[in-house]
Amino acid sequence: MSSADFYLRYYVGHKGKFGHEFLEFEFRPDGKLRYANNSNYKNDTMIRKECSVSPAVLKELSRIIEEAEIMYEDDKMWPAPDRIGRQELEIVHKNQHICFNTSKI
Repeated sequence: MSSADFYLRYYVGHKGKFGHEFLEFEFRPDGKLRYANNSNYKNDTMIRKECSVSPAVLKELSRIIEEAEIMYEDDKMWPAPDRIGRQELEIVHKNQHICFNTSKI
């Protein structure tokens, strides 16, 4: 697997009393791990962090995705995102690209 064949992003958030609040992380093909957490509760500011992970970490994430068979799932029967919020999981793995959307749990 080349690193260009892998990308993973998870987002959970909502828009409410304190604006757009969310948590998001992504693993990029170049080995960057990016994290963002936005909350305006008590006038908090957005937290953004970025670091690099080794190819071994990307390989392990790839193994977990393959073993769990996530790429064969379908979200058409999942609850649609609503006013409570949404979750998104986007994965590019080998020759496949999926993006799941559902409501917050």
